[in-house]
Amino acid sequence: MSSSCARLPHAGPFTPTELSRGLRLCLGACLAIAAAGAAAQTSSTAANRLGDVTVTDQAASIGGLQKTYSGGQLARGGDLGILGRTDLMNVPFSTTNYTSTYIENQQALNISDVVMSDASVRTLQARGGYGEDFQVRGLTIGARDVAVNGLYGLSPATRMPLEVIERVEVLKGPGSFTNGVGPKESVGGAINVVTKRAGDVPLTRVTGTYMGKAQFGTHLDVGRRFGEDNEWGVRANGVWRNGEGNIDGGRQRLGLGALGVDYAGARLRWSADLLYTKGKSVNYRPQAGFLAGITELPAVPDPRQTFYPGAKLADDAKTALTRIEYDLSDSTTVYGGIGYSEVTSDQDFPTAFPRINSAGNFGVQNGYYDEYNKTTAADVGLRTRFKTGDVGHTVAVTANGLQRETGFFYQLTPRPGAASNIYNPAPLPAINFARGTPTKSAELSLRSVAVVDTLAFYNDRLLVTLGARHQNIEQKSVNGSTPYDASSVTPLAGVVFKATQNVSVYANHTSGLSAGGTAGAGTANVGQVFAPQKTKQNEIGVKADWGRLLTQAAIYEIKRPIATTDPTTLVYSFGGEQRYRGLELTAYGEVQRGLRLMASAAFNDAKLTRTQGGVNQGNDANGVPDRTFNVGLDWDTPWVPGLSLNGRVINTSSMWYDAANLLRMPSWTRVDLGARYATKFGNQPVVLRANLENVANKAYWVTAAGYATVGAPRTLMLSAQVDF
Repeated sequence: MSSSCARLPHAGPFTPTELSRGLRLCLGACLAIAAAGAAAQTSSTAANRLGDVTVTDQAASIGGLQKTYSGGQLARGGDLGILGRTDLMNVPFSTTNYTSTYIENQQALNISDVVMSDASVRTLQARGGYGEDFQVRGLTIGARDVAVNGLYGLSPATRMPLEVIERVEVLKGPGSFTNGVGPKESVGGAINVVTKRAGDVPLTRVTGTYMGKAQFGTHLDVGRRFGEDNEWGVRANGVWRNGEGNIDGGRQRLGLGALGVDYAGARLRWSADLLYTKGKSVNYRPQAGFLAGITELPAVPDPRQTFYPGAKLADDAKTALTRIEYDLSDSTTVYGGIGYSEVTSDQDFPTAFPRINSAGNFGVQNGYYDEYNKTTAADVGLRTRFKTGDVGHTVAVTANGLQRETGFFYQLTPRPGAASNIYNPAPLPAINFARGTPTKSAELSLRSVAVVDTLAFYNDRLLVTLGARHQNIEQKSVNGSTPYDASSVTPLAGVVFKATQNVSVYANHTSGLSAGGTAGAGTANVGQVFAPQKTKQNEIGVKADWGRLLTQAAIYEIKRPIATTDPTTLVYSFGGEQRYRGLELTAYGEVQRGLRLMASAAFNDAKLTRTQGGVNQGNDANGVPDRTFNVGLDWDTPWVPGLSLNGRVINTSSMWYDAANLLRMPSWTRVDLGARYATKFGNQPVVLRANLENVANKAYWVTAAGYATVGAPRTLMLSAQVDF
């Protein structure tokens, strides 16, 4: 491997030809080593081979993460902010916590590739798009509301590369209490990613990747621990990938460098991360809206085609963060973290106006949308345990803060746009103005303090969690609009009853927060500032750990307030409401030795329960499917030691595109298949992986409220991983 990779071009700036050649050489070398390793092992016994390539998960010893569950694809719990890293059987919420093992075996590049494995979660953009947003229980979580090590506002503007991530943790339902409000004020739930740490076993891993048609990449992952007790750790990751992916004539380029350092002492734990990503996309997968009032949906166009040929997006993200914990005693810990992120993006911004009609015709405006974000986020807290009589207490207090400055340059060519069609897109209109420099447009300040007490009764069989968070949201704009500065209190009430040693019944009442807004010009109460609005959730559920298989069921109701202006009195208020009622069923684990299951179903009844003037009242909420199903299997074949096969089926029911319930988006089902082969060459473990997403090349619309995009086509992904 080293001799082949040494033939990479010089260490100076690479040309596209040199990069392509170098990446092909690395991938070819990895494949050659794997093939040689398979031949070299022919004479080995099956038992010896399986024993040699067994991978031991070290995550539980890295930064105090919860242990992995049976099968290794998911963890027993995750980070819930003020509540700490807690076993899922002890918390009154529904969570899903994906491990690095699952991330690697899916060949996941972004968060969307992972969280789609849960029926309660859908992504609102397909592979090849310029960003990623998520829908949990029918409510949106924006990409910029993904937390990094528990801090909001530090993720890149478009997509979080998973090569540097150890865990992806999903909290379902409004989660403002656990970590506070994110910069985009998402209320659907919370997604937190945990960065990689060095394990006790030294790691030097090179992975060559390919994604059809012609995208190649190389990933270097190095981890070491030092010191008398391995208390110091260093984990470094570097990624380069470039080339055409699943859009004809496109290009998706990413350069990534990350360094994580940590110290794990008897009482002191400290970590620091530096992350830099630089990406460029050409012909990314577009989003567009349909013309209001149409009732017939145009057929899905070729998924390897973009509506906006030649559009470009370049983004650059720099992030630094650090965390520290110190045990004052065996029962009391103080902690804190701070991070800074600077993100810029330069984007061609073609826009459909008029929007797409039933024949697929639309107009195109062209222009630029360039922006920057500078964000500082921090938290500090104390967690302690004590008893009052027979009642145990786990008390935590915390303060969170986020400061963000945003600037942009935005300009489009005149309306209406140039004629085009989704089946035969026209060249983009020429831009007849100069590209400007983004200038400061707004400031955002989020501050909160919270306190929580988890009371334990009857030898910890009954856990009652009570808490409150006081949140302040302050928004200032430089364009002269009325500033917003208001506060609200988010409560939490949760109960967990351990009916038996392996069964927990839980219930919660919690909220998500978003800015209440200000009555604008033309309203009777112009200038009135409204307190942050609460999206309230009530949920009950049951979790059962059967040893190899964990099952969960949950029933919830979520009510989200919507701003309206009364047509008679012209009073602006939050008199509208959307209501979400749902049932979730989940099962995952190793159902028998070598056979891993991940299955889930979600049923959501989303309604417009109160609307402005009663228009559309009683209709289904747009962009929310009634039913979603997922089934995934991963199987270690008995006839070829080291060979594993996997498959995943994702189904999403039909849904309404518009609040008037005039345009129905059809249901879709996607099938993904994969295989991997683990062996050794000498002392070097080798893993070959192949995944084929959307096996049937199903063409389908991916829908969110107000826009749609085309699902990704059949996509082949290959990788060869070698440990030295």
